[in-house]
Amino acid sequence: MTDRIPVRRALLSVSDKTGIVEFARMLAAQGAEILSTGGTAAAIRAAGIPAKDVSDHTGFPEILDGRVKTLVPQVHGGLLGRRDLPEHRAQMDAHAIAPIDLVAVNLYPFEETVAKGAAFDDCIENIDIGGPAMIRSAAKNHASVVVITEPAQIADVTAELAAGGTTLALRRRLAQAAFARTAAYDAAISSWFAGQLGEAFPPRLALAGVLRQGLRYGENPHQQAAFYADGSTRPGLATAVQVQGKELSYNNLNDTDAAFECVAEFARPAIVIVKHANPCGVAEAPDLPAAWDLALRCDPVSAFGGIVAANRALDAAAAERIAAIFTEVVIAPDADDAAKAVFARKKNLRLLLTGGVPDPASPGMLVKSVAGGFLAQTRDAGRVTPDALRVVTRRAPTEAELADLLFAFRVCKHVKSNAIVYAKGLATAGIGAGQMNRVESSRIAAWKAEAAAQSAGLPDSLAKGSVVASDAFFPFADGLQTAAAAGATAVIQPGGSIRDAEVIAAADEAGLAMVFTGMRHFRH
Repeated sequence: MTDRIPVRRALLSVSDKTGIVEFARMLAAQGAEILSTGGTAAAIRAAGIPAKDVSDHTGFPEILDGRVKTLVPQVHGGLLGRRDLPEHRAQMDAHAIAPIDLVAVNLYPFEETVAKGAAFDDCIENIDIGGPAMIRSAAKNHASVVVITEPAQIADVTAELAAGGTTLALRRRLAQAAFARTAAYDAAISSWFAGQLGEAFPPRLALAGVLRQGLRYGENPHQQAAFYADGSTRPGLATAVQVQGKELSYNNLNDTDAAFECVAEFARPAIVIVKHANPCGVAEAPDLPAAWDLALRCDPVSAFGGIVAANRALDAAAAERIAAIFTEVVIAPDADDAAKAVFARKKNLRLLLTGGVPDPASPGMLVKSVAGGFLAQTRDAGRVTPDALRVVTRRAPTEAELADLLFAFRVCKHVKSNAIVYAKGLATAGIGAGQMNRVESSRIAAWKAEAAAQSAGLPDSLAKGSVVASDAFFPFADGLQTAAAAGATAVIQPGGSIRDAEVIAAADEAGLAMVFTGMRHFRH
């Protein structure tokens, strides 16, 4: 068997007809017989290219409303028969099965149908059966058969056929892509079915992704990395268009996702500044420029070289402020032309526009790899509302304190544990993240609040008159006492410690108001 093989017979049946007419014309010019079905056959014939109906080729009509049209021996025998085995050739001759050398199939648009919110029965009807079967048959017999599953693959096949035939190397690459496509298709179907059944964690969990971009390296230069999109429509990195700037890195993408998910928590105009996957400044305000000023004030040192997320379209005023310091990435739902012009002056700054803001309460799944497998959990979509809070101290929070408490707890949800967040005026005043004990996080957050005040030329620490949020309960009173010493006046925490009474007593002694949420927000 020679490496390069020509195409004498091709079966073309595609839902995405991009480039298929031109491809059919090239095949016909090379003398190939073209088999086709439905709309693909109509498009090819409309261009004046002869195409034979698959049912005429097989001698078997389409039945069951088109559910059965290619699931016949004349198709699968033509794809699976080994050309190098005399016994296969003899059996094919005996049953009048002609070889099929190329299959171009892309599948019924099941994923798109689900994304549109179609009814159950419509989704079922868009599950392709014959297409995956042909793809798998052709891919298994790639030694002799070319399989095309994406319009982008047509160019490589065309180039090789022009050179005398396809190579085994190309056919193997296409076979790998074919099996990956059918696996992803089945994963989408099984995931949808599990959702319909209310099963968050079915006995077998199938995951799939489409390569969005290769990355220069991972967290460190000796690691390889890539970004895969899972096909969901959640606004964020997968929906973002990069307007300008140099190539994004693994760390850029990880931090940008953290920033955009955090900024989505807020209904009013908000800015989040992230460094190393942790917020270092967050603020809500009447407009984005004001939110930026407050967010930057929290930790201007860490903000240098950070990631900035906004939950509103960017205008020139916001862009001018953001561009005034070195910023790696800016992500927002949109930006006007004036804002784009401002950012264009910073050629290395990456500007990503997502087209929307994710709903923080929407369901979803998060996956993390571990040795020998992976951990899966539902997205932390928990949101604490005022009516869910339980006042546990003698003093209840004031209206202003309550607004800041809810704000701080939403920020806390996006800070690595152990997390402590000081906030005042709907802006972070100090953030302590990722420490091995909660009292150290409290001390770091208080120190950052003091440093921020000094940087801004203020006489008092930003923590003075602030509220403090903890992502989990205070196991001892020392973390709360540190917050009180820093000037905090109110506390929000989940509660649930065996020492809750001790912590409440310490809050009362310090004159603090404290509320329990009953919900924690660990983020490791």
